[in-house]
Amino acid sequence: MLDLIQEIYATIMRNKLRTALTGFSVAWGIFMLIVLLGAGNGLIHAFENSSKDMKMNSVKIYPGWTSKPYKGLKEGRKISLNEKDRKLTERSFSDHVISTGATVSKSDVVLTYEKEFLTINTDGVFPSYPELEAIKLKKGRFINERDMQEKRKVMVLHEKSARILFPQAEPIGKYVNAQGVAYQIIGIYTDKNSFSPSALVPFTTLQLVYSKGDSIDDIGFTTKGLTDMATNEQFEKDYRKALGEQKFFDAEDDGAIWIWNRFTQYLQQQQANGILHTVIWVIGIFTLLSGIVGVSNIMLITVRERTHEFGIRKALGAKPSSILWLIISESVVITTFFGYIGMVAGIATTEYMNVIAGKQTMDIGVASITVFENPTVDISIAIQATLTLIIAGTLAGLFPARKAVKIRPIEALRAD
Repeated sequence: MLDLIQEIYATIMRNKLRTALTGFSVAWGIFMLIVLLGAGNGLIHAFENSSKDMKMNSVKIYPGWTSKPYKGLKEGRKISLNEKDRKLTERSFSDHVISTGATVSKSDVVLTYEKEFLTINTDGVFPSYPELEAIKLKKGRFINERDMQEKRKVMVLHEKSARILFPQAEPIGKYVNAQGVAYQIIGIYTDKNSFSPSALVPFTTLQLVYSKGDSIDDIGFTTKGLTDMATNEQFEKDYRKALGEQKFFDAEDDGAIWIWNRFTQYLQQQQANGILHTVIWVIGIFTLLSGIVGVSNIMLITVRERTHEFGIRKALGAKPSSILWLIISESVVITTFFGYIGMVAGIATTEYMNVIAGKQTMDIGVASITVFENPTVDISIAIQATLTLIIAGTLAGLFPARKAVKIRPIEALRAD
């Protein structure tokens, strides 16, 4: 064994540059695979983290414009929603709907408190709003049924909005002026998934203050028993048909209403993550293959250069298996040594990425979203990739070795 190691070392030292270039391609292949997987995991982990607080069983319905004629009515009609449509949702789909709510909005409302002011959208919501949206109450309480019944002028603010209006004061219990209407702050909420958090007031209060009548901007509800893409698609189809009969539009008219189903959206994003992961693996594997091809090439060149040497070995009685083992061992040593270097460098790089950008967020004013998180690779994946590379390196050395042992001694001795 010692003689074999010394011989492999001597061969490598005789071809330093060639061995270094081949080793670099091997190390680069495993390094890039690990780094690419780490970067992909950073994007996937960020998505999973932002999705974990989302209400996956919530659906929102938005009105649109008809794109097809229906029973003598022309296309291009604006569909509007009202309380009757919310009750239809509650009544006709009780097998799958847990609770319903609705939103009515007033944009660009100026809130003032002493010298501070803020322009914000104000949403009238139901007490079920926290069940539909991924919000968490940080202080105080949320809107309740009594607030709805009595049309109380109470408000729940986002924490960043509260910091703007109340930089030094405790907001709970204070009154803000909304262009002539005084609202008492009863709660503070957080919502990291919203791009533009609103000030929340009772649904009935906003209807009264801004004379909205019974019109609503969107219907929201939570579902049960819809566990896969097929059941959700069937539910959406049935919902379009029922609402279409009430609002006079074709059930196949996708433009009449827009259904935002968070569960199906999540499944689609999961599929996209799977495709991203597959693409990264394919790119990484092709990068690895370039290293394997390099090892195979250098072993073929080595066999050609040492043909005369192998002829002498055979003439002196060396067995073909010993020559075979020598060449394969050289290939394994190169792929193992440089593959290990690539693995260590790749893991070190992903750990560095994790320290520098492991919790990368994008601040968009009143909210922030995570775009990159924990870009690391499981150590077992890195080891498996390196072992795969070593096995491939063994196979890369096998073909040149088989060629070497088939050379007849007399032909090998005549070789230059």
